[in-house]
Amino acid sequence: MNFDDYQKKASKYDLAKATKDLKDAGFIEKVLGLVGEAGETADKIKKLIRDKDGAISEEDCELVIKELGDTLWYIASVSRYLGVSLSEVAKGNLEKLEDRYQRNRLQGEGDKR
Repeated sequence: MNFDDYQKKASKYDLAKATKDLKDAGFIEKVLGLVGEAGETADKIKKLIRDKDGAISEEDCELVIKELGDTLWYIASVSRYLGVSLSEVAKGNLEKLEDRYQRNRLQGEGDKR
């Protein structure tokens, strides 16, 4: 499955109507959901480090993958609300990273490094 197929199929599970209005409750809910799911992913990793000395079982890995999937759903949704395909987001990200790589700027801070 490619990114755009995923984004289209994932939209079936959005109970709100996608708009570009940043004050729209559906859009705000998607942004907050993205942050929440990313936090849940980080929390699961933190607990693996804290409670299991960083060891990860198959079951633990499956739980992290489920959280990553939830995060992906929200990324696809926010992108859709902005009127951009998930493949465009992915392509733009790789282009940005390649540019930084070519300029030896993968490390450091700031969007414009």
